[in-house]
Amino acid sequence: MFGIFLGLIVLMALAYLGWSIIWVAPIAAGVVAITGGLDLLDAYKDTYMGGFVSFAKDWFPVFMLGAIFGKLMEDTGMARSVAVALTKIIGTKRAILGVLVSAAVLTYGGVSLFVVVFAVYPLALSLFREANISRRLIPATVALGAFTFTMTALPGTPQIQNLIPMEYFHTSATAAPVMGIVAAAVMAVGGYLYLRWRERKLTSNGETFTEPKDKKIIDVEDDHPHFLLSLLPLLTVLITLNILNWDIVTALISGIILIMVLNVMKLKMFVKSINNGASGSVIAIINTSAAVGFGTVVREVPGFERLTELLMGVRGNPLISEAIAVNVLAGATGSASGGMGIALEALGSKYYEIAMNTGISPEDFHRIASLSSGGLDALPHNGAVLTLLTITGMSHKDSYKDIFIVAVLIPVISVAVVILLASIGIL
Repeated sequence: MFGIFLGLIVLMALAYLGWSIIWVAPIAAGVVAITGGLDLLDAYKDTYMGGFVSFAKDWFPVFMLGAIFGKLMEDTGMARSVAVALTKIIGTKRAILGVLVSAAVLTYGGVSLFVVVFAVYPLALSLFREANISRRLIPATVALGAFTFTMTALPGTPQIQNLIPMEYFHTSATAAPVMGIVAAAVMAVGGYLYLRWRERKLTSNGETFTEPKDKKIIDVEDDHPHFLLSLLPLLTVLITLNILNWDIVTALISGIILIMVLNVMKLKMFVKSINNGASGSVIAIINTSAAVGFGTVVREVPGFERLTELLMGVRGNPLISEAIAVNVLAGATGSASGGMGIALEALGSKYYEIAMNTGISPEDFHRIASLSSGGLDALPHNGAVLTLLTITGMSHKDSYKDIFIVAVLIPVISVAVVILLASIGIL
C-alpha cells in the first residue's frame, strides 16, 4: 500500500510542477507497479494501456463533440450573445451576478469550461470597469459560474463530470436531483455572498478597477446572433439529453447541427472551428485517459485490497468514503474528470455493490462522485485554473485565494452538507 501512496505523491508533485499528466501518469503507475510486485513492462503495455484505451473508447466521442459544440458557440458569437443579453437583463450594477449567471448558463448548456472563460472574460472586463470593481475578483467570479455547481451539481448538466458516473452506477444525467439542487444552492449562494463581501471589502480599502495591459472593450451592440436564437442550441442539448433521453452523443450532434443551420451564412468558418474543436479535445481525452490508466494499475496491486478495506471502513455513511477518495484523487491529479476516473475505475464496482446491498440509491453515489470531483480538483496546479488566470492576466497571488474559497472550500462544504442531510434521512 506504501507504493500506492508513493505513486500518488509522484503524480501530485510532478503535476503541481506543471508537467503533463500524459507522461507523468505512466511514471507514477510504474512506481506503483514496481513496489506492488508487478512486471513493469506488462503493467504498462497491458494494465495501464488497457485502462487508457478502454476509457478513450467509451468517452472520446463525448469529449470531441463537446469541444466542437463549444467552439462553434464561441466562433459564431452565440456564446457572447447569451452572455451579453444576460448581463444587460441583470444590469451593470450587479456585475458579479451578471458574469456569474452568464458563465453558469453557458456551462449548463454544454459549452466546455475553457470556452466559457474565453467567451465571458471580455464581457466581465467591461462590466467590472463600469461597476468599478477590482479585476482580481474576475477569475473567482468566472470560476464560480463555470467550475462548480453547473459542472457537478445541477441535475442534467451535460458536462463530463456528471456523465462519467453513469457508466459505473447505471444512472442518468439527472441522478439524485434533490441532492444536486441542494448542493448547487450551497455553492451558488455561498460563493456569491462571499464575492459580494470581498467586493465591499476591497472597495472600502480603496482597491477598485485598474486597466489591464491589453485593454479589451466590447460593444454590447456589436453584430452577433440574436439572444433567443443563441439559446436554442443550449436548450436542444439539455432537452434531448434529459427529457427525450437521447444519448449524449446524439444530443451534442443535434446541438452542433442546429448551430450550423442557424448560422448558415457563416458556412466558410465551420471547417476551421470544427477542426480546432476536434484538435483541442484530443489533449483533454488523453489527459483523462492517462489518469484512468494509473487507476487501473493501482487496482491490480495487492496493496489495493488493503486500501479498499481502509476506505470502506470509514465509519458512517459509505458516501463519506467515496467523497474522500474522489476528492483526494482529483486533488492529486489536478483534474475533476481524471481524479474521478481513477477513483471509479478502482472502486466504482465496490460502491455499486454497496448500493445494491445497503439500500442506498446508486443515484446518491453518482451525485456524490460528481460533486466530489469538483472540490480539491481546483488546487493551484489545475489546468482550468491556470488557463483562467492566464486569460484574465492575473497571478495566483492576485486571485487564487478567492478562487480557492468559491471553487474548493465551498464545494467541499456542499458535499459535507448533502451527505449529512442524506445520513439523517432528509435527502
